[in-house]
Amino acid sequence: MAQDVKSWNPDNKSEWESTGKTIANRNLWISIPSLLAGFATWLMWGIITVQMLNTGYGGFDKSQLFTLAAIAGLSGATLRIPSTFFIRLAGGRNTIFLTTSLLILPALGLGMALSTPDTPFWTFQILALLSGFGGGNFASSMSNISFFFPKKIQGYSLGMNAGLGNFGVTTMQIVIPLVMTLAVIGNPTELQIASGTLIGKIPAGTDTYLQNAGYVWLIILIPLAIASWLGMNNITEEHVSPKIGSTLGAFIKIIVMLILGLAITVFGLWLMLPEVAYGSGLMVSKWVVLPIIIALTVFLLKFLPLGANYKEGLKRQYKIFENKHTWAMTVIYVMTFGSFIGYAATLALSIKVIFGFQHLFGVDGLAALESAKALMKPEIYATAVATLNNGGWVHDVPNPNSPSALTYAWMGAFVGALIRPLGGMIADKIGGAKVTQIISGVMVLSALGVAYFMKQAYGSATPEEFFWPFLILFVVLFAMTGLGNGSTFRTISQVFNKEQAGPVLGWTSAVAAYGAFIIPKVFGEQIKATTPENALYGFAMFYVICMIINWWFYLRKNVEFHNP
Repeated sequence: MAQDVKSWNPDNKSEWESTGKTIANRNLWISIPSLLAGFATWLMWGIITVQMLNTGYGGFDKSQLFTLAAIAGLSGATLRIPSTFFIRLAGGRNTIFLTTSLLILPALGLGMALSTPDTPFWTFQILALLSGFGGGNFASSMSNISFFFPKKIQGYSLGMNAGLGNFGVTTMQIVIPLVMTLAVIGNPTELQIASGTLIGKIPAGTDTYLQNAGYVWLIILIPLAIASWLGMNNITEEHVSPKIGSTLGAFIKIIVMLILGLAITVFGLWLMLPEVAYGSGLMVSKWVVLPIIIALTVFLLKFLPLGANYKEGLKRQYKIFENKHTWAMTVIYVMTFGSFIGYAATLALSIKVIFGFQHLFGVDGLAALESAKALMKPEIYATAVATLNNGGWVHDVPNPNSPSALTYAWMGAFVGALIRPLGGMIADKIGGAKVTQIISGVMVLSALGVAYFMKQAYGSATPEEFFWPFLILFVVLFAMTGLGNGSTFRTISQVFNKEQAGPVLGWTSAVAAYGAFIIPKVFGEQIKATTPENALYGFAMFYVICMIINWWFYLRKNVEFHNP
């Protein structure tokens, strides 16, 4: 079992070359797959809900299924706030071992829930909530790795951890559709609508094994938990984890802080959800609830009865909120990582909803409706005929020529994750703020292009005609978020001192992770309103604001940190 490291100075060249590099790289290469598994279990709802829709599982409608990804997104983002402070309070090895082990709960639970076709919707809501453990892990993982590497290669090391860790999104998007085709455990569910995998389309009527989507992660998580316990280190230097105490005590701190995060998430969901979805029925706006959740989590963490060392450590970490650069980098990181994680959670279901259905209007749509009659339930067909005869729009007619969401959705996250370390390396050479400014401009143009083709597709009886330009521009958008992730890591490592850089990375990633809640929520609302393009128009406007903030703080003349 790896020992605690009591003296650590990676910026000392001789110390780094003699022992530091070996220790740092070992921790990094255990951290990466652990983070990958966290992303996979956190964002698996974006793929699972597509297949639930294709099988008619549970009879849940599209708007309900969008909420599962949103619940997981909200939970994962909120859990990043306490996770930001885990490393100082509990140590790196202790944190990564426990948080990786906790991912077994939603993975095992999902496999069991999808094995039974009459599982109630609230069960999936709870599992989506628990899968937020995987989202929270990013903050502690990045904070931990930031302490292991010299300042001059922070862009590379953090880019590797985050970039390869983010491959959990792509891995999940490829693995889940494939394992669902394998008869391993439990009974199959029949596809009502054709689906797909990386290697091709699967016709309607084929058996699929939804439960494998949960069980498959157990194969990865159990060995990773063992590896993190045996191979990782706690650094007990004063500026890292000076007073972590016993291992059991460290675990108790983490669990209590996570329970607080989950409780506040449930409160936020209760405020937003209708009574039929086990909410308050108040339907409070997400723009009101999110600040309440963030402020409440930060405030209540201070009052947990976890001892004097806990309160002292938290007080030192909270000094990041007195630094104006914490707030500037938070907004910028929302643009990069928030967009990446939100689009990753949304793309598959968006492809399914926008291109998987014909969008018909008035009596002119009756002929196209007739050609899809065999794919529709009689009552849905009758309602569609009546709507078209009355001059209305129908958006739920299956498109026989639709691209498979599960065949293509992985591409965006794959490119965004693959290019992320490159963003860090380029930023190490030419400056983080300059890279961020360039990618921001490209994101504005890409978002507007995606919006245009979404609008065209959502008003067409043949939406597949607009699929490839839509997908290409979306992949460009993902690539820019990846480069921007790397560049913002570089900026943070240069602007903040050793003690604050880790917590700032955790905090900014926590707020940015709300993109995994906001973006699916906004997409779901705009699709329901039949104006999905409005979501991208709003995101493009936000990117322009981020360009102005980045220029003001880091690129104009005579600033405190120029192009860090």
